[in-house]
Formats: sequence, C-alpha cells, structure tokens
Amino acid sequence: MERSRWRTFVFWVVLVEAVGLLSGHLSREGAVNFRELVAQPPLSPPGVVFPVVWSVLYALMGISAARICLELPSKERGRGLALFILQLAVNFIWSPVFFVVKDFGAAFLLVVVLWGLVFAMIRQFNKTDPVAAVLQIPYLIWLTFAGYLSAGIWILNFDPM
Repeated sequence: MERSRWRTFVFWVVLVEAVGLLSGHLSREGAVNFRELVAQPPLSPPGVVFPVVWSVLYALMGISAARICLELPSKERGRGLALFILQLAVNFIWSPVFFVVKDFGAAFLLVVVLWGLVFAMIRQFNKTDPVAAVLQIPYLIWLTFAGYLSAGIWILNFDPM
C-alpha cells in the first residue's frame, strides 16, 4: 500500500475512534453506576462489552470511510461521505443524551434515526465500494441491538414527569 493510502486509513480510523472517545469522555460521569441505578432489559450485556464492541466498530467504520475516500470523486462518493459524517455526528450525541441528560426516549429516537442513516449509508457505499458497505453491516446489527436496549431502558424507566 502506498504511503498516502496508508495515511488515509490512519486518518479515518483515528478520526472515528477519537469521536467515540470524546463522546464517551463527555458521558463518563453519567455512565458511572448506570447499571445499578437504571433498570435494564433482558439480554443486557455487562458494561465491559460496550467499549470493546464500539472500538471494533469504530475501526471498521474508519476503514470503510477510508476506502470510500480513496475512490475517484463522484456524486455517489460525495453522498456516501456526507452520510458517513452525518451518522457519525448523530452517533456522537447519543451518549450525552443517554448518559448525561438521561432522556431515554430521545436516545431511542436517535438510535432509530442513526439506524436509518447507517442503512442509507450502506446502500450509498455499495454504489462506490461494496467492501466498504459490507464493513458497515456489523455496525447496523449492533445498532439494531442498541435500539432494543434503548427501547427497553426507556420503557422500564419511564417517568411521565
């Protein structure tokens, strides 16, 4: 792999991991003791699972974005990267909404929006680089599970006031 291609991959992976780290950092105080304070739905994994899964997903997201970035400029490439940045922004705000604001309903709606954006991004990526699209499928699967968890937490902890 030539040097500029390698740098592109490093840039995107580091960017996406940094976005995840910053979002987690901003939410860390709200996440402390979260499992003890909030009712969890069945199948909720231990807290240690989340940073591991997200680290892998962010790496796959970065690799996928790099592959798209390295393609020849086109409308499809531009739309794919725009969807990528938009979904990354929504991904970034989810943790503060969930852990800091503790608005579980809004967090669930953000997961639904995020799922739709990632689905659209996968379809768009597939037009430019099918491998980049496939690399996003684990993310979409995890978001489906995250949607279940978010909905469950919202329902189990619903407070009308």
